[in-house]
Amino acid sequence: GHELVGRLGGLHDFMRWDGPILSDSGGYQVFSLTKIRDLHEDGVEFQSHIDGSKHAFTPEYIVDIQRTLGADVIMAFDECPPGGADHSHVSASNVRTMRWLERCNLRFQELEERSEFPRQTLFPVLQGNIYDDLRREHARQFMELEDWSGYGIGGLSVGESKDDMWRVLELLHDELPMSRPRYLMGVGYPDDLLEAVARGCDLFDCVAPTRNARHGTAWTSQEGQVNLKMARFREDTRPLDTECDCYTCSCYDRAYLRHLVVASEWLAVRLLSIHNLRFLAALSEESRRRISEGSFRSWSREWLERYRGSGAESSDYV
Repeated sequence: GHELVGRLGGLHDFMRWDGPILSDSGGYQVFSLTKIRDLHEDGVEFQSHIDGSKHAFTPEYIVDIQRTLGADVIMAFDECPPGGADHSHVSASNVRTMRWLERCNLRFQELEERSEFPRQTLFPVLQGNIYDDLRREHARQFMELEDWSGYGIGGLSVGESKDDMWRVLELLHDELPMSRPRYLMGVGYPDDLLEAVARGCDLFDCVAPTRNARHGTAWTSQEGQVNLKMARFREDTRPLDTECDCYTCSCYDRAYLRHLVVASEWLAVRLLSIHNLRFLAALSEESRRRISEGSFRSWSREWLERYRGSGAESSDYV
């Protein structure tokens, strides 16, 4: 568990990684494990899906875990209502998330004074589902409580329409300070990433690169998303993406990758994960460059039209 990772020097030493690390609080897991958890004011109790053991998470304990892990950015504990939740449900959830945030912040400040813990940054998680008034209220309450170093935007991509998600991000664009990074949680498909960047988001996380890889699916700049199980790749000797500089595209062709996928070889998952992750990283790098030179809007519109297919419509926002 986290104690072992702490004894081994924290995540940076454990992983031999000297770059930034962000850890989540488990709020989304609280949302997703509805059948084996009990949510109440003090936190959440849940049953392990592995051995049936009972566990209890409080806002304070969540901070303790993430402090011990030693991530650079840690997230406050929050409640994430499901998509389609009514206004009263989401409003009550926001109140609870705010109380949990206050407790997380107090615990974080206590541990900041102890030298055995590394310097870290705490982000709050803004909720409110698709309700404009609740999103505004939550954002303003957060800013009244503390001058946060950044903001997590949660409760999106949980079943609402894309139009609703973009509308909420446009609303928050004017509510949150421009000088602080905005972390859109759980969103990371290539086209969604560009749409969100156009609406002011800076950080992303998503299971899609590796989950798609497990299903034999890859992202390409010329053809969009491709499924390598398809017979048309059987004798295709081109790299996955001629514009990609990843290890997979440099060393292997589509025919061999299709063979690995069809044969259920774990190497396929590894190689497609490498490609999909590099695809997103390169897209982010190019987005930063285009923003710096002032051409992001026109470039992203062209990129989305190509990625989504000939004649596909992109958002007016980009």
